[in-house]
Amino acid sequence: MKWMIYGVNGYTGELIARQAVKEGMTPVLAGRRADAIERLGDELGCETRVFSLSLDKAKQELADIDLVLHCAGPFADTSQPMVEACLASQTHYLDITGEIEVFEYIHSKKRAKLAQEAGVLLCSGVGFDVIPTDCVARKLKELMPDATNLALGFSAAAGISRGTMKTAIRGLGSSSAERKDGKLSPFPLGAKRRQIDFGRGKKTALAIPWGDVSTAYYTTGIPNITTWIPVPPVAGYASRLMSFFSPILGSDAVQGRLLRYVDEHISGPDEAERDGSSTYVWGEATNADGHKYIVRIQTASTYAFTVYGALEVVKRLVGSSRVIPGSFTPAMLFGSHFIEEIEGSSSFVIDEVRL
Repeated sequence: MKWMIYGVNGYTGELIARQAVKEGMTPVLAGRRADAIERLGDELGCETRVFSLSLDKAKQELADIDLVLHCAGPFADTSQPMVEACLASQTHYLDITGEIEVFEYIHSKKRAKLAQEAGVLLCSGVGFDVIPTDCVARKLKELMPDATNLALGFSAAAGISRGTMKTAIRGLGSSSAERKDGKLSPFPLGAKRRQIDFGRGKKTALAIPWGDVSTAYYTTGIPNITTWIPVPPVAGYASRLMSFFSPILGSDAVQGRLLRYVDEHISGPDEAERDGSSTYVWGEATNADGHKYIVRIQTASTYAFTVYGALEVVKRLVGSSRVIPGSFTPAMLFGSHFIEEIEGSSSFVIDEVRL
């Protein structure tokens, strides 16, 4: 297959491009900023293409491309035009998003049907968002087929990139979310807290609108899903207070100032930060009788994992004699143990709790 990374002028896209070339792969490097893309292409010895995501232009540039790894966010803005172009050009689509609305779009019955008819595979979330938690979700479903409730979370130490920070800022004006009786349900940010041992002792955790609220439902069919991260206790109460100010935080004026600040001051964790930290992933499944399984696993830092995970997905698809068309999550494609095969990951640790 001939494959492309779109968005190599971004923090994570560039990391993936550099690692791909280091591993002997030859991606086409693409995006919207000619100077940055051509400079990186010259350095890495890769073909480059510069184009916007208008349907006609993107379809033309993808005509000879078999697979796209889409890394240009915010994905709520960029994924839909790229997917439409991929369906039109019969190009397989991957991305590294963690945004619920993108997952819901990818896994809609209409999109899945169009993908099958076009012979195209669509798989969102092939980075840290959401491979580790998706694999933990599938592992828990295997351990407890009758699970009715699923909770997933992670504890990370590394810094944050410009693109991820911008996505977080865009969400300040909205609520949190969970899956309740099979349907997405909003609730005030900061309203749900609990104690969770992610792998380093119990911490106060806050429910957040992480991508698995969407993807884990398609992977497991479990009807009730929440997603969690550890926070200092005071931060949990602060986030609840922030929900009252969401209309202000979501206003164009405030958003504009925050986004300009990110452009001027945020660059992303350096190599030492990425290599020197790890991430703890946790999941818990419960059935109607109160029987519970807990699964934990340790991975590389979030950005390092995204590089390793995304490229592993690409390698498996590029090297496959037949790619099944349709809409998939990472664990639907490769199974629960996929995470254990990615660089920097440990093995599952499983605890069973009977009440």
